[in-house]
Amino acid sequence: MKQRFTITLLAGLLATLMGATAHAGTGLTELPGQGSDGPVTVYYPTDAEDVPVSRGPFRLRLAPGSAPARGNGRLVVISHGSGGAPWVHADLARALVQAGFVVAMPEHHGDNYKNNRNPGPDSWKLRPAEVSRAIDAVARDPRFAPLLALDKVGMYGMSAGGHTALSLAGGRWSPARFKAHCEAHIAEDFPACVGLFTRLTGGVLDGVKKAAAVSVIGQRFDDATWYTHHDPRVAAVVAGVPASADFDAASLATPRVPLGLVTAGRDQWLTPRFHSDRIAQACTPCERIAHLPDAGHGALLSPPVPPEVMGALEADLLADPPGFDRAVLPEIDRKIAAFFRTHLTPAP
Repeated sequence: MKQRFTITLLAGLLATLMGATAHAGTGLTELPGQGSDGPVTVYYPTDAEDVPVSRGPFRLRLAPGSAPARGNGRLVVISHGSGGAPWVHADLARALVQAGFVVAMPEHHGDNYKNNRNPGPDSWKLRPAEVSRAIDAVARDPRFAPLLALDKVGMYGMSAGGHTALSLAGGRWSPARFKAHCEAHIAEDFPACVGLFTRLTGGVLDGVKKAAAVSVIGQRFDDATWYTHHDPRVAAVVAGVPASADFDAASLATPRVPLGLVTAGRDQWLTPRFHSDRIAQACTPCERIAHLPDAGHGALLSPPVPPEVMGALEADLLADPPGFDRAVLPEIDRKIAAFFRTHLTPAP
């Protein structure tokens, strides 16, 4: 009888502790941006049931427009990659919501799926402040403000969003360092320097392409200003396969907040030794949340972008290499949620 009472008591305690984060569905809404900012997509805990919804080429299960329910009281902002959309991180958003977080995704100006005319350093200058204004947008909304304490906010970014994440973790970078990197390593890191404009094929025109790329980059990105961004509300950061060759690695040797990294060993878009591996080596306090040795650059896009909606070069750079199993991704999402839970929420 005593043992049965103990088991019942423990079960009740667990139910009480989990009750703040266990909800029926994942709510979805969109908040207006500030000024010229794009909208902010918000995923959140709700007691409503999920239903099938379509967003672009994606088929998701969400509860659009449902009433928010109280979770763990914390917000995580996700910064999408170049040309990204709020749907390509829906699985991570769901894992965070299941852990009790509200999740906000700003649409980065001139570097999103609707308008991708201005990627690279020009966008990287704007993105960190857009994250801060996304926090402001959530703080202004009467549905979410009473449910959240915004003194400790989490931030996750992937690829160009990872660049944003490193900025918010205390890193400094400059366009001139991007220029210097591309001048020195244009052949080894061509997609990172040129993006989707063209590719090297091993043909006779490769030399012309490299020379033209270095010339254009040299004309556009000679600004030696160190760019930083500090938002005291951001208290924990995770960077997934971050663009980072233009960072002063020493500025991230001791990040201002806990910094987690997710890396991919077969990234063809951002050559790891110039980007994520470089930061991991410099940042000894960083937590390597996951290293996926067989993964490519697009592994952290979940659900993945259907190849038929991409150009051939983009599809090649984001494709999963042979041998990579996406079945590992839900556990990675849970580890990211656990990292934020550890650093943003009080121990029970």
